[in-house]
Amino acid sequence: MLTRRHFIATTAAMVSAPIAGPVLASTWPTEAQKSAWDTQVTPPNYVPATTNPWGLHPRLLPQRVEARPGLVPGDIHVDATARYLYHIEAGGTAMRYGVAIGRGGLYEPGTYTIRRKVEWPHWTPTQAMIEREPDAYAQYEEGMEPGPRNALGSRALYLYVGDRDTYLRIHGTPYPRSIGSRASSGCVRMVMPHINDLYERVETGVTAFLYPAEGDGPVTAHS
Repeated sequence: MLTRRHFIATTAAMVSAPIAGPVLASTWPTEAQKSAWDTQVTPPNYVPATTNPWGLHPRLLPQRVEARPGLVPGDIHVDATARYLYHIEAGGTAMRYGVAIGRGGLYEPGTYTIRRKVEWPHWTPTQAMIEREPDAYAQYEEGMEPGPRNALGSRALYLYVGDRDTYLRIHGTPYPRSIGSRASSGCVRMVMPHINDLYERVETGVTAFLYPAEGDGPVTAHS
């Protein structure tokens, strides 16, 4: 049984979505445009462990923590209760990031493979999203172009089961104040500079474990 308790040891620092449907949008940004957007969404003098113009709880900022033995370097573990994403590193450590998860029953725990990575992705709401919230999503049924206001933000990691795209993503968000909450339509959200950092570290083919959310109680300072 997949549980959140077996994978991370003490989390004291050592040192420091929407669901996306088929791509219908028409253009891809140039490298210059992507670089300009990266600059736009990254605060000046950005330091991952301390920069916080979004007003997040400090525990949700990136930290390097101790991982339990036996975990596979490169894999991702999402603790839905504490709202943490861990990227396992060689040498017994992990980088920990704060996240938001799906609201209500939209979060889907399970074991997935990251088979695709995209910088500044397009986004299209699924038909289920449009039917559930037409006022919010119907206007984007033909797709939303990449950019800082795009629902997938600056980077997206695409979650598959076998060869099947689940339409679940780990992605950036234009709503950084949602981090630490249940806010998305099923995906795992991250602050854009944080997902930019994670994106560079993650290789396709690694496993992402999304653990069950153990109730909707208040976020605590401990995982």
